[in-house]
Amino acid sequence: MSRPLEASRRRRIDATAAASVSSVPQLDAAGSGGLVEEQVELAPGVRVSILRPPSPEALIDERAFADDEFLPYWAELWASGVALARFVIGLELKGARVLELGCGLGLPSLAAALRRADVLATDWAAEAVELLRRNARRNGVLVHTARVRWSEPERLLRAAPWDLVLGADLLYEARNAEQLAALLPRLGGEVLLAEPGRPHARPLLDRFRAEPVAERVYRLRC
Repeated sequence: MSRPLEASRRRRIDATAAASVSSVPQLDAAGSGGLVEEQVELAPGVRVSILRPPSPEALIDERAFADDEFLPYWAELWASGVALARFVIGLELKGARVLELGCGLGLPSLAAALRRADVLATDWAAEAVELLRRNARRNGVLVHTARVRWSEPERLLRAAPWDLVLGADLLYEARNAEQLAALLPRLGGEVLLAEPGRPHARPLLDRFRAEPVAERVYRLRC
């Protein structure tokens, strides 16, 4: 791994970033293509089963990083995604139009779909949205997906206003915070953001008068 790539990855990962789940990952033998199966408890009696890559580092593409500093963050089961999903599963969302930004493995989207919301989960990584569609079917829910750059949000804006916008651990780079600050007010609706304390997060949380609603989960006033 090159030094710039390794440094960029280190900016995202810290000692609190790994998700805590109630089971040990196991290889899924039923046509998983070498993916790992993870059982995540969202609430008492409510679990989701997801497939994920066993080693996100093995997905690193030096050329993709050189072109756009792209790293496969989507493939990690981040603690922020679990925390946001556990908050969302307690909401009344039947019929609500819900958008997730930077969905990665998409646990919050799966939780919203379980609560009978109409969900669009977005990420720039094609692999992320493809695997999320598969995991949605695995859990018997419908999640619409799309590849979207925050710098090219036309599809999201055409469908605005959204009833609820979700995001988990999105502010790990300065450019992410800048783009998100410009985009969120244009999406409408309520915003729930899970944020573990990234250095670039505080100005955005202050700007949108973030209100804590759960541990490391905030409601933004956009």
